[in-house]
Amino acid sequence: MIIRKTILSDIDVLMEIFSYARQFMARTGNANQWIDGYPSRDFIADEILRGNSYVCSNNKGRIIGTFAFIIGDDPTYHIIEGGNWLNDKPYGVVHRLASNGSIKGVGEFCFNWCESQIGNIRVDTHSDNIVMRHLLEKLGFTYCGIIYCHNGTPRLAYQKTTN
Repeated sequence: MIIRKTILSDIDVLMEIFSYARQFMARTGNANQWIDGYPSRDFIADEILRGNSYVCSNNKGRIIGTFAFIIGDDPTYHIIEGGNWLNDKPYGVVHRLASNGSIKGVGEFCFNWCESQIGNIRVDTHSDNIVMRHLLEKLGFTYCGIIYCHNGTPRLAYQKTTN
């Protein structure tokens, strides 16, 4: 697998991946995380233009996964309830990780790539997202507390640091 920055011509494939991911999450007990068309095409296009969107491709060049990765401060992480971040060092944030389900291990591959960019990663997920929570625990992330998204909904916050 390889990871590269997303380009605008990838957007149709990304929207298919997000549609698959919404259906997968609903089947696995997480029907409330990505609702009402989130993430929208315009939102993803903006993320691509800002340089924060990445794709994961198989060895034949077919896009099989996507995620947002931002190194820097995330305002939604300023307040954490019921715990604390592991440190205050510079960090990268992973958002909207999704795959098309064709290959196992896409999430792990993407997280490992992010970790190779900066050894301090923060991520959050919906409490019903058991699949993501399991992956984070498997990869050695530590549960740190609860943060709130821009729309006020709570998310479980995790961090992994290797530096």
